[in-house]
Amino acid sequence: RKLKIQEYKEKFANPYVAAAKGYIDSVIAPSETRMFIEHALKVSAHKNRSQPSKKHGNPPF
Repeated sequence: RKLKIQEYKEKFANPYVAAAKGYIDSVIAPSETRMFIEHALKVSAHKNRSQPSKKHGNPPF
């Protein structure tokens, strides 16, 4: 049973396997997490989202 549990952890509960298959973009080390979050917040703070203008108004009925 312990052998099967170890095999399962190596095969499915491993972030590097998921990254290799393309399910996730990257594996972040715990020591680098704060840096990644800070960068993401800085980038999204200056993001402007504009809506396209309407092409048509309400049709007359």
